Amino acid sequence: MIAQKILITGGCGFIGSNLIRRAAALGLPGHLTVLDNETMGSPADLPPNVAAYQKGDVRDLPTVLRMSEGCDAIIHLAGHTRVLESIDDPVSDFETNVRGTLNVLLAARDSRVPHVVLASTGGALFGAETAPIHEGMVPQPLSPYGASKLAMEGYANAFSSSYGFRTTALRFTNVYGPYSRRKGSAVAHFFRQILARQPITVYGDGSQVRDFVYVDDLCDGILQSLGASASGVYHLGSGHPTSVSSLLENMRAVVGPDWPFEVRYAPWRTGEVRRTFTTIEKAANAFGYRPAVTLETGLPRTWRWFLDQ
Repeated sequence: MIAQKILITGGCGFIGSNLIRRAAALGLPGHLTVLDNETMGSPADLPPNVAAYQKGDVRDLPTVLRMSEGCDAIIHLAGHTRVLESIDDPVSDFETNVRGTLNVLLAARDSRVPHVVLASTGGALFGAETAPIHEGMVPQPLSPYGASKLAMEGYANAFSSSYGFRTTALRFTNVYGPYSRRKGSAVAHFFRQILARQPITVYGDGSQVRDFVYVDDLCDGILQSLGASASGVYHLGSGHPTSVSSLLENMRAVVGPDWPFEVRYAPWRTGEVRRTFTTIEKAANAFGYRPAVTLETGLPRTWRWFLDQ
């Protein structure tokens, strides 16, 4: 059963705006409210089924408390997501991801919100661990971003144990799809470069492996976790490894001869995980998570959206 009143932090962003659309498309009941500081999204991206919108920051506890009152659940998507920026400025990364999450958990406790779903990460937590990664592995983050997400998961578990409400941390892989114009990850960045007729830079030799999941599949997993009694940590991805070189071959086939692009190679970047993809059995068993959109289907949908913009 999906909660009736849901606060979505970061709801104007890529995943948030898709999640709201997905809930409407699936005909799910609910009173959706959004809190967003508009750094990675705009209220213009929100569909009409949002009942209330507030510009604000999760680092501001009074605002989070006010927005949490009367909620049946909070989906906490707001956060800093860029590995390299976290290396350059770990304090800002900490303030957004750790202090911001602490504020959400405090608000849930004080407003008696029974369930908080939190967006975490997979690859950034495990460094050089042998893929596929799974929930039983010991995290060893290579970047401040990964460390901040691990701290977030720790606080979620501690608040669940100490104060009696349920928390579900969902570790996302590389998400792609429509409404990703501001997203810095591979698919969105590469499509923007192609549209700008600029060469694509690959750091390393293209052999690095990622797990690319289409945003509708990810949103289904979020909604499924919200409607289930599951708590703890779960990985949400496609469950399939894809090299960056293979991704670019697929993208070249999608954009066709009208949009040729050059690929240039640069040295590996500090803190970048070279091989990561995830198993999804735990989420499948707990709440029926089964992604259905392949790259061959999802990339054309994403490219059409970029062309329409």
